[in-house]
Amino acid sequence: MPDPAGCSIIVVSWNTSALLAACLESVLRHAAGAELIVVDNGSADGSAERARGIGARVIANPTNRGFARAVNQGIDASTRPMIVLLNPDATIENGTLPELLRVFESDPAVGIAGSQLLDPDGSRQHSYDTFPSLATECLNKWLLRTLLPSSFPAKTRVLDAVTDVDSVIGACLAIPRAVLDRVGPLDERFFVFLEETDWCLRVRRAGFRVVHVPASRVVHLQGKAKALHPVLARIEYLKSLFLYFRKNLGTPAWLVLHAARLLKSGMNALFCCIAMILTLALIPSLRRRTAIHAGLFGWQLLGCPDGIGLQPADLPAPRPLPSFPAGAPR
Repeated sequence: MPDPAGCSIIVVSWNTSALLAACLESVLRHAAGAELIVVDNGSADGSAERARGIGARVIANPTNRGFARAVNQGIDASTRPMIVLLNPDATIENGTLPELLRVFESDPAVGIAGSQLLDPDGSRQHSYDTFPSLATECLNKWLLRTLLPSSFPAKTRVLDAVTDVDSVIGACLAIPRAVLDRVGPLDERFFVFLEETDWCLRVRRAGFRVVHVPASRVVHLQGKAKALHPVLARIEYLKSLFLYFRKNLGTPAWLVLHAARLLKSGMNALFCCIAMILTLALIPSLRRRTAIHAGLFGWQLLGCPDGIGLQPADLPAPRPLPSFPAGAPR
């Protein structure tokens, strides 16, 4: 069975002290000998100190540098031949890493492998996805999955064997250092969201496989930290989506997406406001949705300014990346 001691496990934390402790303790129990690196993005809740106390090597940033920059800092500090990214709201099991690593031993063409994510009750989460496109972002996703299931597989589809996918969810994924040296680290222009999707696209364009590994199981609490800032988190998602389109699909697709998202946000905000009036604003979940949609619509009406969102203004310049031909991945 593959030895987790060949792994550098990188965990990025931002004000997730309690979740981080459970994550790191699961690594110590089930991945003995692995190199454990925590990159803390300026947490104010003692996350860095707690990680040091558990035994992780800690890189402490003074401010929130975003997920991609923090991961790249961890990669720079790592020494093992396999890089594993693990979210602080995720915990591993005894076979998580061996099952993940096994696919690289069986096929050197595998470039990225992702685990099966689970709710605490054991039910399966969305663990892989298709690449974003105008179809996925402008059309009804349920209709796409119903009419074109091979091109747009349902998130709930159960996979029982290692399967090639477009991209995996970055809560737990592995990439060999040799592949990383070919394709480069995460694109630091993505502050948070879609950075692993862009990575998977680059890996596939370089000729490697991206696979989902159902036997590698991870319990994932699904972005509890981001839920603390719902409007700003949605704005950051749109920033990343617009960047992904402009970078990978070209300016025409990017312009269409901008128009479609503005229309969608405006309609959602209008319908939510009408529903608020009809219900006298007595439903908390409706008030939350109204704030989110109104915030997104207002941000887009302002021209999508960079200064609104989760990222600070004084971030260092993103590092350059290798270039790959545009077009369909392998």
